[in-house]
Amino acid sequence: MRLETVCVHAGEYLDAETGGVNSPIFTSTAYEYLGCEEPLYQRYFNTPNQEAVVEKLCALEGAEDGIVCASGMSAISTALLSFAQAGDHVVLQDDLYGGTHAFAERGFPRLGIDCTFAPCDPEGLQAALTDKTRVLYLETPTNPLLKIIDLRAMAEIAREAGVVTIVDNTFASPINQTPIPLGIDVVVHSGTKYLGGHSDLQCGAVLARRELMEQIREIATHFGGSLNAESCYLMERSMKTLSLRVERQTSNAMVIAQALSDLPQIGAVYYPGLPNHPGHDLAREQMKGFGAMLSFELADPTASAEDYMSRLQMIHPALSLGGVETKICAPATASHRTMDPEARRRIGISDQLLRLSVGIENTEDILSDLQQAMG
Repeated sequence: MRLETVCVHAGEYLDAETGGVNSPIFTSTAYEYLGCEEPLYQRYFNTPNQEAVVEKLCALEGAEDGIVCASGMSAISTALLSFAQAGDHVVLQDDLYGGTHAFAERGFPRLGIDCTFAPCDPEGLQAALTDKTRVLYLETPTNPLLKIIDLRAMAEIAREAGVVTIVDNTFASPINQTPIPLGIDVVVHSGTKYLGGHSDLQCGAVLARRELMEQIREIATHFGGSLNAESCYLMERSMKTLSLRVERQTSNAMVIAQALSDLPQIGAVYYPGLPNHPGHDLAREQMKGFGAMLSFELADPTASAEDYMSRLQMIHPALSLGGVETKICAPATASHRTMDPEARRRIGISDQLLRLSVGIENTEDILSDLQQAMG
């Protein structure tokens, strides 16, 4: 099946009794077990609604198995702690989601895990590997500066070092990028974003080949971060329109990025679809589309990002992203507020930086709102 058809039909649970075309919601938390080879239990990630979502995601990502979790951070922390324990070392790129950065920086020391934040390039990441490194954690495009990492190169480097690679594919979604066929071991998603796509669902996912998922599933079962049946149903329902939404959002983002680049009030635009973006050629090679996220900086160094956002009339200043509505935030006070100010400055997150999650609205309406707020 082609991508659009996979979004609609992969994993669907057809109800033989009623002929319904939507998967029923199995609300049970207790299932009969006598005579069952593998008893059904929600915390074991094996109920029908959970498996319907996983089958669709595996078909989209090119994975063999997976789990759906209660949040993106549940997916991220479960994946990391499935392969790293006390005495081990983890390498993470320094430009990544603030919640992941905070978990590694503050959570790892309590667990006896050492970590290094390395520059977002193959040379810098490879140099950070040691004989105790067990995991290499990546994002591409990165949050919030949309840097592009060479996934094939990083997969080869990690494979030679015997290190597991984990990639957060939230920003791209499987519509625009599939890391596993490029050699990456594990893919994680904050499904709250594009997979859910309507700003009304919190969920996450971990996907990998079967032998790695056995290890991940064991840890996930202990942590208990499974997703309930109603949320699984909403996630499956939402992914039926994933390709339509992401393709529209991606094309909208290109229009917005090009228009913002021509405005004198904008000092810089970060979007891999722009030819002057440092990762443009690499993005063209390893992505099917450039994504629907972009960031831009106000040209006036004294301008207040909060004042600018307060003047927006249609676009929502909000913490999340990936929904059908356009949303904006200032990473320094939102997604990356828990980071040390010096660390933010080191990786290029200024107080004037704004992250824009482009929705499915008409681009003229989005641009009109962005421009009128500039005064």
